[in-house]
Amino acid sequence: MFLTHPSYRIVTYPYLSHPLQIEMFKVKKLIKNLQAARGNGTSMISLIIPPGDQISRVNKMLSDEYGTASNIKSRVNRLSVLGAITSTQQRLKLHNKCPKNGLVMYCGTVITDEGKEKKVNIDFEPFKPINTSLYLCDNKFHTEDLNELLMDDEAFGFIIMDGNGTLYGTVQGSNREVLHKFNVDLPKKHGRGGQSALRFARLRLEKRHNYVRKVAEMATQLFVTDGCRPNIQGLVLAGSADFKSELMRSDLFDNRLQNIVIKMVDVSYGGLQGFNQAIDLSADTLGEVKLMKEKKLLQKYMDEISLDTGKYCFGIEDTFKALDLGAIQHLIIWENLDAERMVLRNNSTSEETVVHLTKDQQENDNHFHDPETGVELEVIDKESLVEWFANNYKQFGCNLEYVTDRSGEGTQFVKGFGGIGGILRWKVDFIEMSAYDEQGDDNSDDDSDDDEGDDYGFDDGDFGF
Repeated sequence: MFLTHPSYRIVTYPYLSHPLQIEMFKVKKLIKNLQAARGNGTSMISLIIPPGDQISRVNKMLSDEYGTASNIKSRVNRLSVLGAITSTQQRLKLHNKCPKNGLVMYCGTVITDEGKEKKVNIDFEPFKPINTSLYLCDNKFHTEDLNELLMDDEAFGFIIMDGNGTLYGTVQGSNREVLHKFNVDLPKKHGRGGQSALRFARLRLEKRHNYVRKVAEMATQLFVTDGCRPNIQGLVLAGSADFKSELMRSDLFDNRLQNIVIKMVDVSYGGLQGFNQAIDLSADTLGEVKLMKEKKLLQKYMDEISLDTGKYCFGIEDTFKALDLGAIQHLIIWENLDAERMVLRNNSTSEETVVHLTKDQQENDNHFHDPETGVELEVIDKESLVEWFANNYKQFGCNLEYVTDRSGEGTQFVKGFGGIGGILRWKVDFIEMSAYDEQGDDNSDDDSDDDEGDDYGFDDGDFGF
């Protein structure tokens, strides 16, 4: 836990692949640790500064709070609160201005598992803007507003189309945005007298066709901005008439957008009211999109296993072998994997070894004793394997994918394959590798006596000297 460190800072960097997923995982773990922390009295400060806010304003607010806290009657509580405010002010001096995405700070004195007091100072810039302003001094850290960062960041497009006009919008997490809207004046089915009914019907159909054409062209401009691929994960068509169906069937509608239409909904209104209603009606579908991507990845993994291509691995041991070979293209890990990475040291030889053990394996003392001498090994470092991969996956040249057990494929992956595995770039025979390693160990033991006194294991006569 972070509580073992007196000072903890998160610095976000642009990751090469899947930055959002990794950052969301780190924030999720941080929230879990913060929620578990408790202090003695109101000595724990939660501070969130939204983008564009002034550091000077926050400093003034903290100075005013310091003056107010000086009047607290309880000496212990007064000193702890003043200490927390002072720590927050010192931490705030590290920032000349508010970062682009805002600033989140947690400072205070917490009670460790051993009952001792420890100062905790955390400050970081979120990986996306956090539009919340918060200052609370309590006996716990308040992380409710951080949950906004964990909301799905994929953008979904909406087209609300009826006989009065069209609105284009996007929904990203909890934020909605209207991209464009325009009104249209279409003729009704019945016209005034003095003109042919057939001619009137032809003009009406022509205007409807032009309207659909304009909607389709504008959709391509807004949702395929780079001319190559859509900038949204899915598209929802909504409307109170049959226009949305005409648009979907039309040859004028871009095929790239047709392929990502995830739902068509009927709404009672157009414009902004229709946009809000369409969001409510399609909420379940939007939530399933991320789950479908996860199921698609795991289905690909299961296909490699069922076809016995050899381009897969599972289990901690084989996965690390494949990582050392640089063979893994997609590293798949269950986000709640209970394994831990431990560094063990033999104090008699000062030799250090790295092991990866699950909770059940840690109960077996044999893993903490030298197999040859029986000497007890000291645990000098311990870290969750899931967190270790989040910080080190790039050095293996692979993509890191976190999955849940909410789908059938996810449950099978967790229960049947240990919750860790990967899709490989090429075929790897792990059985043959294990046999080769064992044979190498046997040969090294057999040759140790024969090569005694000879550094290289051959005589000069072998080369005709």
